[in-house]
Amino acid sequence: MKQQGDAAKADTGQFEKRLREQALELGFDRFGIARIENIPAMAHYAAWINKGYHATMEYLARHEEKKCNPELIVENANSIFVCAKNYNAPQPKSTEPAKPDRAWISRYAWGDDYHEIIKKNIVELNNYWLNLCERRFSGRYYIDTGPVFERAWAERAGIGWSGKNCCIINRELGSWLFLAVIITDAEFQPSPPVQDFCGSCTACIDACPTNALRAPYVLDSNRCISYHTIENKGDIPDHLQMHFGRQIFGCDICQDVCPWNKKAAESSDRTFQPRENLMNPDLAFLLQLDEEKFHQLFRKSPVKRTKFRGFMRNVLIAASNSGNSRLTGLVEKFTGHEERLIREQAVLTKKRLTKHEKMRDR
Repeated sequence: MKQQGDAAKADTGQFEKRLREQALELGFDRFGIARIENIPAMAHYAAWINKGYHATMEYLARHEEKKCNPELIVENANSIFVCAKNYNAPQPKSTEPAKPDRAWISRYAWGDDYHEIIKKNIVELNNYWLNLCERRFSGRYYIDTGPVFERAWAERAGIGWSGKNCCIINRELGSWLFLAVIITDAEFQPSPPVQDFCGSCTACIDACPTNALRAPYVLDSNRCISYHTIENKGDIPDHLQMHFGRQIFGCDICQDVCPWNKKAAESSDRTFQPRENLMNPDLAFLLQLDEEKFHQLFRKSPVKRTKFRGFMRNVLIAASNSGNSRLTGLVEKFTGHEERLIREQAVLTKKRLTKHEKMRDR
């Protein structure tokens, strides 16, 4: 990366300790600093895009250049402050036994939208930094909302290592981490990176029901349950649907089986605790939602990202996978829905549930 003048090379060591203390005081659980430079992850990202593993998320390809060069975001960028927030609520895991008519919403979406929660904290930290340096340097923050390769910089900042499931893993906090960053033109001594402790473990790869982890550290979004239930706005391939199980928003399987998450620290932050009816939610309850009730139930929730049409598509797939023919009546009303996506999924779900019932009666 291009270097700035002598002013940017001032001794910023005096600031690091105060920034770390402020980050922790604001509620972040980890703070680290990465030096902006060419790193192997950038080449891996470009290769990942070239293979089409980003599926229909074209914004990832569109932002590739900026993701690999933060100097295109902040002129003369030299350092990145990386903050991590633990969201591990003390609740069951998706891999634990549950009734077949129960769905699963990803742990990160149990409470309010983390973007809004973390935004307040990172904005305060950014303002603190600008005041601390008397605005001699710049600062621009992101919370998983811009063209920033947060995971790569988190690894370089010593927050954790990039696991085989493509999540940042911390030895004490596991992989239940929200990340936020501040890009600055000030030069800091980088935090020491941590060792990769995945070792020979392949638990995440072995557990993925759709084989989305094509190799260690390589995720194919085209097969990923999280991608399809959140980002995919259209039809989900039939051959994948049967492997989705009860996942209706996101998927935690590759994290739930990770040994580092077995004893991961839990968050006491109330905003990350599950809302009523959202821990192992009842499929019958969800199938009775209309668009208005959906918006009421998921007000300020990340789940709204799917919109009602995507959410109900996912619920119908989970209903199909439940094999519970008692849900057929609730599915039936959606076979005439005005939204093609919902209507066609309902028809397919009804067909599959009817088949389950016939096989059971034999």
